[in-house]
Amino acid sequence: MRTVNWNEVAQKAVLMSTESLIFTINDCRQAAKASRGWNPENEGYYDDEASVYATELRRREKCNAVASI
Repeated sequence: MRTVNWNEVAQKAVLMSTESLIFTINDCRQAAKASRGWNPENEGYYDDEASVYATELRRREKCNAVASI
């Protein structure tokens, strides 16, 4: 079974630009959607990856909101 290495992906996400994060999140979501109905393993993998990248994006947005107060 293919599983996401959460720590490895999170470390990679920290180094990505915000634009790259957004692109990668959308790419993962499209890959998950394309896998629906015929490859649940890939669907779950890409949903999980998108979640890790989205968590980093939300963390940055939260930090930026606090910094602008």
